[in-house]
Amino acid sequence: MSRLPGYWGSVLEVDLSTGRTGRREIPAADYEQFIGGRGLGMKLLWDLLPEPGADPLGPDNPLLFMPGPFAGFPLPSASRTCVVTKSPVTAPVASPHRHASTVSYSNMGGFIGPEIRFAGYDGILVRGRAAAPVYLYVDDDRVEIRDAGKYWGMGTDAFDRAFTAALGDRRFRTCYIGPAGENVVPYASVINTAARAAGRAGTGCVMGAKNLKAVAVRGSRQPDVAAHKRFLEALDKARAGFRGTPGTENWRRYGTGSALVASSDNGTQAVRNFREGTFEHIDRIGGLAARRAVWQRDFACYACPLACKKAGRVADGPYPGLVHDGPEYETGTMLGANLLIGDLGGVQRAIWHADDLGLDIISVGGVIGFLMEAYERGCIDRDALDGLDLAWGGVDATVELLHRIAHREGVGDAAARGVRHLAGLMGRETAKFAIHSKGHGFAAWNVHVQPGYGVSYATSNRGACHLNGFTPDRQNGTALVDSVGVCLFARGGYAAGLVEQVLESISGRGWVDADYAAAGERVFNLEKCFNYREGFRRADDSIPDRFFEEPLTMGPRKGAVVARDAWDRMMAEYYAKRDWDPATTRPADARLQALGLEFARAKLPV
Repeated sequence: MSRLPGYWGSVLEVDLSTGRTGRREIPAADYEQFIGGRGLGMKLLWDLLPEPGADPLGPDNPLLFMPGPFAGFPLPSASRTCVVTKSPVTAPVASPHRHASTVSYSNMGGFIGPEIRFAGYDGILVRGRAAAPVYLYVDDDRVEIRDAGKYWGMGTDAFDRAFTAALGDRRFRTCYIGPAGENVVPYASVINTAARAAGRAGTGCVMGAKNLKAVAVRGSRQPDVAAHKRFLEALDKARAGFRGTPGTENWRRYGTGSALVASSDNGTQAVRNFREGTFEHIDRIGGLAARRAVWQRDFACYACPLACKKAGRVADGPYPGLVHDGPEYETGTMLGANLLIGDLGGVQRAIWHADDLGLDIISVGGVIGFLMEAYERGCIDRDALDGLDLAWGGVDATVELLHRIAHREGVGDAAARGVRHLAGLMGRETAKFAIHSKGHGFAAWNVHVQPGYGVSYATSNRGACHLNGFTPDRQNGTALVDSVGVCLFARGGYAAGLVEQVLESISGRGWVDADYAAAGERVFNLEKCFNYREGFRRADDSIPDRFFEEPLTMGPRKGAVVARDAWDRMMAEYYAKRDWDPATTRPADARLQALGLEFARAKLPV
């Protein structure tokens, strides 16, 4: 099989049920059409699950660790790895398929993506289910499935230290799950380097269902390039785009925590279970406060000049101690402002425990916010909460509930299933403040002031994704960025046309703007075809009634609410631009054919 330069031409395939390992060759056409990362992962998922209704927790559901073609090169902020699988979190309003759910794609930074490429693979495909806990050991061509029994039950922080020591070489790069993944909590994360996570859409849950505790990779190879001189020219341009810019310096100093105060001031933050958009104590937990009181070190992913991850120590207050991360915008909001926790040490304590347990902080913050509001409204009492006084702002109760969710103990078992499940149990119109789309909890941006975030949440192929984009063009662009492996926060450092230049110099394939743009649209539409085949329709592209019926009551945007007629127009415009049927959301046959997705069109219900 012919191989494009810059690619290895195969992924590592591991069957945990049989113990077999080997290479799965990838056709050159799949690289040309889907590029890598999220796109190539989606094509593999489609091929491996040819029929709808596969159980996300079953052995047939593949788990794919997919770096993009930029990984393994010293390109700035281009080391992202996309974890692709079928989601255990989502479900349609109605479907003939028992286990219907969406595609899951979740990005993480760190170093494991480049290391997969150094080992000689364009990704790792895991199938089956081990009979007992195992980890995957990859050292170039040496691939082994090893016993992980002694590690099962360990939190991610202790595991990271113990596992690194046992491997005996820090050049191994790893990712792993915590107790939440082991106990198949649907919104469990895959964690690497203690705090970087493929946090959304249940990747850690699928990993746990396979009895896979960790993946360890070490490699000694270097991907080639088709045009070395042109690549070096593009590399110089990429590095220059980050050198000495205000944006780079802001990322280094504050990371995504810089947005905490600004979002609150603009009324766009998730506060009090999305009831409000402004948090009165935001200055206490924002990036500036953390820089002054907590952060002592900045950490970067592979070849990244931004170093947006932070670490330090909380010295004072009721929750002192070492912290390894944050607050970032999403973590600081969902376990801070959304729960009305205004103590920086308390927020850091909650973040640490959530990461150590391997929980998606966005989803679990939404679950706890929902339960706090239900408790306040009298929809649930203290007895039903196993004695927890789940009042707004309660740090100790929040941390205790995190542990019960991760171990599925008592009320934690129901909470582990997400806000839609909880609302179904409680009734009493709690669905109005169960904040999710397709079962996937909203990220930390409120919709009242910016309905575009609602469009992003409603139309995201994994459900409730703030990074999805407000418009089809932005969504296609995000799919492209996720496919080459560039960090979304850093894409502005790449000048117009530079990503295409880098990709051309690596692969030798000429990329014109139209071809490159079509690749993003192709990826997004294949994901949509997967979801449509599973049974997702127009009713699933929705947001909760809260945003239409309950205006903000405080802050600079007091009174803001989403007008239903304006929302309906936005969605109609969206479907028209996509060329999707506005009644069903089925992509038009002609559009799929033009994108080279005839193979998917043939599998769609009429």
